Amino acid sequence: MFHSRTVEIWVGLFVAIGFAALFMLAMQVSNLSTVTGDDGYEVTARFENISGLKVRSAVTMAGVKIGKVSDINFDPQTFEAVVSLRIDSRYNEIPTDTSASIFTAGLLGEKYIGLEAGGEEELLLAGDELELTQSSLILEQLIGQFLFSKAADGDDE
Repeated sequence: MFHSRTVEIWVGLFVAIGFAALFMLAMQVSNLSTVTGDDGYEVTARFENISGLKVRSAVTMAGVKIGKVSDINFDPQTFEAVVSLRIDSRYNEIPTDTSASIFTAGLLGEKYIGLEAGGEEELLLAGDELELTQSSLILEQLIGQFLFSKAADGDDE
């Protein structure tokens, strides 16, 4: 009787540790573990097309994660997506003429925003807007343009 109870306790403990490990893995994959308080400052950027960018997507500079997308809205006057970026407070020396582009991690991976520093001496402050942006490339549009240009080349012959 005692041996059976001990085995049951160990199995239960093992299952509980397994669930805790799965929970931690789920938090890492979903980027929920990086949700912090109001640490950092927020800037905005406007894009014509964000195509798959999500809240909590990474914001990188030189390949290093420096923040995350905190909010995405639509401006009905300009018909653009307004993306709010929360930059970690330790990265507070980013020039005002920095450009923002939307990239894809791998061929079919998730979207992220890459920042490229400019040469201005003035620095970004909370509430500033990045003026230089490049929207997401859409694979379907690129294929369509390629096929259309090939069809047009075929008509010339």
